[in-house]
Amino acid sequence: MPKIKTHSASKKRFSLTKSGKIKMNHSHHRHKLGLKTAKRKRNLRKASYLSESMTSAIKTLIQKF
Repeated sequence: MPKIKTHSASKKRFSLTKSGKIKMNHSHHRHKLGLKTAKRKRNLRKASYLSESMTSAIKTLIQKF
């Protein structure tokens, strides 16, 4: 069996922490920012963690061999 290639788009969007969680940035923070409130834009700035149900799927995409 050949090795599975790393998914390049996922590699750029997600990062793996030491504890095994997947860290990601929020979407909807690129354009049309005039329509969004300051509070909403401020909260979109912060990074967040992926849900536990999606973690295993993303880990297979960004695995490093």
